[in-house]
Amino acid sequence: MSLQRYQRMRDFARTPEPRGQVTPSRGSLQFVVQQHEASALHYDFRLELDGVLKSWAVPKGPSEVDGEKRLAVHTEDHPVEYAEFEGTIPEGEYGAGRMKIWDEGTWVPESAPLAAYRRGHLKFELKGRRLKGHWSLVRMGNAQTRKKDLWLLVKRAAPAAKSAARLPRRKPAQGPGARPR
Repeated sequence: MSLQRYQRMRDFARTPEPRGQVTPSRGSLQFVVQQHEASALHYDFRLELDGVLKSWAVPKGPSEVDGEKRLAVHTEDHPVEYAEFEGTIPEGEYGAGRMKIWDEGTWVPESAPLAAYRRGHLKFELKGRRLKGHWSLVRMGNAQTRKKDLWLLVKRAAPAAKSAARLPRRKPAQGPGARPR
């Protein structure tokens, strides 16, 4: 949970991006998806966690189809203020190109989020303008053998509702003197 890498990669005298700092959560956890028209169009998927925005570059953008998997390349943490950033990052700067908010809202983890993130299997619900429903972020294979930290962003079907255990119903006895079945 540090913004040192983020800050080292940027010249804040040239870029309109926020410098930011680690910020404690103000209640509901926020998420943002930013359409990033950089050297290649992609979507930056960000979840507020541990005082920063954990961030992934998703080349094809999040899918809205249950079960569909999308590659998500884990990137440096961003400051929470970045959730409101729209603008143009100048040529010659890291991530040069237009950035606009594609979706935003809140997210609800299904278990202890920091522990799940560290394990590489984070399950959550998104409550956004466009993206609604249940998702998972799953780290692929052995991250230490790769130059990039690769994950999958998966849209999941809503979990089945838990129903109360019920006794089987019996048909009522028919007519006088009938025995119960």
